[in-house]
Parts: sequence; C-alpha cells; structure tokens
Amino acid sequence: MESIAGNRAHWNAAAHHWVGAGRRSWATDEVTWGVFGVPEADVGALPDVAGRDVVELGCGTGYVSAWLARRGARSVVGVDPTEGQLATARTLQREHRLPFPLLQAAGEAVPLRDACCDVVVSEYGAAIWADPRVWLGEAARLLRPGGELAFLGSSVAFLLCCQDDGSPPTAEMRNPQRGMHRWTWPDDPAVEFHVSHGEMLRLLRAAGFEVLDLIEVYAPEGAADATLHDGKVDFVTAAWARRWPIEEVWRARRT
Repeated sequence: MESIAGNRAHWNAAAHHWVGAGRRSWATDEVTWGVFGVPEADVGALPDVAGRDVVELGCGTGYVSAWLARRGARSVVGVDPTEGQLATARTLQREHRLPFPLLQAAGEAVPLRDACCDVVVSEYGAAIWADPRVWLGEAARLLRPGGELAFLGSSVAFLLCCQDDGSPPTAEMRNPQRGMHRWTWPDDPAVEFHVSHGEMLRLLRAAGFEVLDLIEVYAPEGAADATLHDGKVDFVTAAWARRWPIEEVWRARRT
C-alpha cells in the first residue's frame, strides 16, 4: 500500500515534535486518552490487562504500552512503522528502565504469529493511520478467541466539522460523511483513514468481532484548548469538544 511509505516518511519527519509529549506521558502511571488526557476511569476503554498478552498497533513513543506494562500485563509488544518514533520509545524505555519488545511494522502487516495475544490496543496509531479494511483483519488474526480490541481515533463529528486548512473545527458541517475512507490534508502527503459508524460496524463484524461499545470522548469541564507540537499548533477548542465528541473509542471482542 502506497500510504504506508508516505505515512512512514511523514512520521519520521515529525517524530521530533512528539518527544516532549511522549516523555510527559511516560512520566505518569495514570492512563489517559486523547488530546484532552481524559482519565481511563472516566472513559472505560480498556479491559483488565493483568496477566494478559498485549499488542499495541501504532505505538509511537510507546507510552500506552508502558502504561499497560505497569498495569500488570504479562507481555507487551509495541508495533510502529516509524524509525524516528521507535527511537524515542527506546530512549524512554532506557530512561524508565522498562523494556518490552518494539517492532517496526505497519498495522496492516504485523510480523507476529496468529493468536499471540489477548488484547490489541491503538490510540491514534493504526486506528487512524492504517486502512481499517486491512488492519482490523490483522488485529483479529493476532487475537486469541475471546480477546479484546480497543482503539481510539478522531470522532466522526470532528471530521465532518474540521476545516481544510487544519484550523480548529466550528459548529458548521463542512465535509461529507458519505464515502469517508482516505483522508488527506493540503500540502501533506500523509493519509489518514476514517470511516462512518455504519461502515466501522460492518468492517468489525466482517473481521470476526462482536462490538462491545462505542464511547464518545469529550473535553472535561475546565479543560484548556487542545494544541499539538507543544502548543505550536491549535487543534480544537475545549468549548467545541464539550458540545461534540472530539474522539471515540471502539471496543470489540474476537469471536
């Protein structure tokens, strides 16, 4: 897939922007989700991982994998296609003395054996940077029967309201829902993948999953506006994200 090479190049070029955020996330034991850092206690995205084998697809700097290792997972493997992100993850592993395997691979083609894990998780990794028509099948292949999948990505509401120039969304719908799949931005070769709720339901079922939940993630009361790259890029206002979900978590079980 041509998107894999383009996205790898994009994230290698951008990896230095995410070192600070990765370091801050590694420094805390609290599991939080999304651009507003909503606590897991308020989201309920994760199954119990204690004593279970976990694979993270699109692990980036590895902080989610680190959190799950600290929560008692029997094993954790972080998978990411990007050399730059994995280099940061390895540096932070050494700093925190928390080793676990890191594999360079795309979410669409993971070099792990069938039925090797009990939980697959993704936060803004394969969830939006890999084609769900392919990576959901890979997740199903990796999971043992009864294993669980949890992934977080941008909400459909955010995508329908976001602006072409990348500035924060408004209350106006600007983009069609029909035909959602490949998503690109001006002057950026990277490709994101987003589909409607109906399409996601069909893809999950076709891959062999039973859907357990769809959780909308909103900005907490009192949250500041969300920015990226350590405050250099405005992403979404807290006022908008208190009215509409900025992200959503899908939970599913392998049948």
